[in-house]
Amino acid sequence: MKRFQTSNIPDNARGATVAIGNFDGVHLGHQAVIDVARAQAIKTKSPLGILTFEPHPRSFFTKKFNKDLAPFRLLNADARAHRLEKLGIDLVLELPFNEELSELSDWEFSKQILNDGFGLSHVVVGADFCFGNGRLGTAASLSEHAATLGFGLTITDLKNHDAQVISSTNIRKALSAADPRRAAAMLGHWHRLEGAVEHGEKRGRELGYPTANISIDGLQPPAFGVYAVLVDVLTGPDAGSYHGATSIGVRPMFGENRPNCETFIFDFCGDLYGETISVGLVSYLRGEETFHGLDALITQMDADCIRARNILKSL
Repeated sequence: MKRFQTSNIPDNARGATVAIGNFDGVHLGHQAVIDVARAQAIKTKSPLGILTFEPHPRSFFTKKFNKDLAPFRLLNADARAHRLEKLGIDLVLELPFNEELSELSDWEFSKQILNDGFGLSHVVVGADFCFGNGRLGTAASLSEHAATLGFGLTITDLKNHDAQVISSTNIRKALSAADPRRAAAMLGHWHRLEGAVEHGEKRGRELGYPTANISIDGLQPPAFGVYAVLVDVLTGPDAGSYHGATSIGVRPMFGENRPNCETFIFDFCGDLYGETISVGLVSYLRGEETFHGLDALITQMDADCIRARNILKSL
């Protein structure tokens, strides 16, 4: 997979069939759009691509108007690219979302970016697609632009789960409600937190539970608490898949206030500092608690790990 973080691409990347959107989470609705694009790419023997935006437009406008914004993204750009690579995408076009781009009208975006800039042969969007200055462009107006400019367009229907539209917003709600399985039903995969393993306070090692710590800065944190998880070590000599238990929260027992993700990997003794791991949330075990002493904490951690092992071995 080739990833371009620019509005300029080489000539051999032009003529692609692309699905357009933010693709936060790469959920089943996104995958349905991608599947339509894939079928078209196979039919026309063109590269299959994704056109997305970085930073997320919501982040850009919040910063522009000096507003506070709670972390909301499900995936950072690297994790999104990894997820898209698993779907067999040939090209990921990450269009820099800046002041200049935000001021383009929907027609200017269609002509200058889609047609003249990327030279796309076919575009696929969801029925709720909006674009251009003031989000005045719609799937219907894009259809008119495509006819005028000469590239193909397919508009896909929205996808539902349990009579609810599958959307990044509804997935965020499920994660905030401590329901990772409902989130997974809309995602089509376990919700994953991905990042490089950082040095922490090493308290877990002292307690007999050494953890791999990753930052979740910029991401919407799931409900704080302890989860049974599937862990993929993506880089380094210990690359592979493992089971584990993860604590997400601010560690109230130790006076912390920055949300963190700490994962104890079962039956593992390697060194992961600096390596990239992906933590898939499978089941919520309990909420974040403050314990009366370390012995009580260790007893609870023992119970958490036994429960997590039992849940994960049944998958």
